[in-house]
Amino acid sequence: MLRRSRLIGTLVGVVAFLLWAPAPASAAADGTCAVRAPGASPAAERAVAAACEQVAAGVWYTWGGGHGPKPRPTYGQVDPTDPASEHDPERLGFDCSGLVRHAYAEATGSDILNGTASAQYYTHRAAERFTAAQGLAPLVPGDLLVWGTPQKISHIAIYLGEGKMVEARQSGTRLMVSDVRLHGGYHGAVRVNTGPVTGHVFQTWGTGVWTKAEPSGKAARVYAFPGPTTIRVQCQKHAETVTSDGYTNDAWSYLPDYKAWVTNIYIQGPAWLKDVPTCAS
Repeated sequence: MLRRSRLIGTLVGVVAFLLWAPAPASAAADGTCAVRAPGASPAAERAVAAACEQVAAGVWYTWGGGHGPKPRPTYGQVDPTDPASEHDPERLGFDCSGLVRHAYAEATGSDILNGTASAQYYTHRAAERFTAAQGLAPLVPGDLLVWGTPQKISHIAIYLGEGKMVEARQSGTRLMVSDVRLHGGYHGAVRVNTGPVTGHVFQTWGTGVWTKAEPSGKAARVYAFPGPTTIRVQCQKHAETVTSDGYTNDAWSYLPDYKAWVTNIYIQGPAWLKDVPTCAS
């Protein structure tokens, strides 16, 4: 009987230790906002650190926040589609793209990602792009994750590593660390080139200018530039003649960052772009 009592006491002690012992460091740090994997560039690591500083400060999500003249928290706006945004005009904070803009501005000392989530994903500063089918395996901290469709990117976040991301998610919440959601419209990721941009860089003009899957006005739409946009042109070719906004031109440019074409009518410069080679086919 004595031996049995001692055995029970020992088992109780073991159970108590398992229940009250500190969690392993990896589990305790599960929600930590920090670079959580190797492979990122120093600039990408600085971008992660800048975003995490805002998480640590308890900054709010605010609709439209972070899109003032400079990349910093701003008071938000009421989103007509979201009742939870009623207090956003009273809160200094960021929306999803405002946080990304701030993080990379802090990392590089230059406002290189000023724009919406779509503009940031389709940036001419893309070093590499990843599809949803590739999952998280090729990603490193600082890569930008996006949700939506090629026509409309609806959300963007910064990858931390180990399946985690930092994001400004929605009204009524503060900036947070979340598990990456490989569902609900996850579209892919982009790695930001923070160094010099190579290739032929131009500016578009006009609003709502669609890029096309082929150099034709009848081709499928890929992405619409909401306003003047910096683009990188790989090559140009003569194809379908287009008349728009008082101009006629048969020249089309291929944009590698969009895998799409745009009529040269909407690219600032001559009808046939100087120094840009002719496409091979």
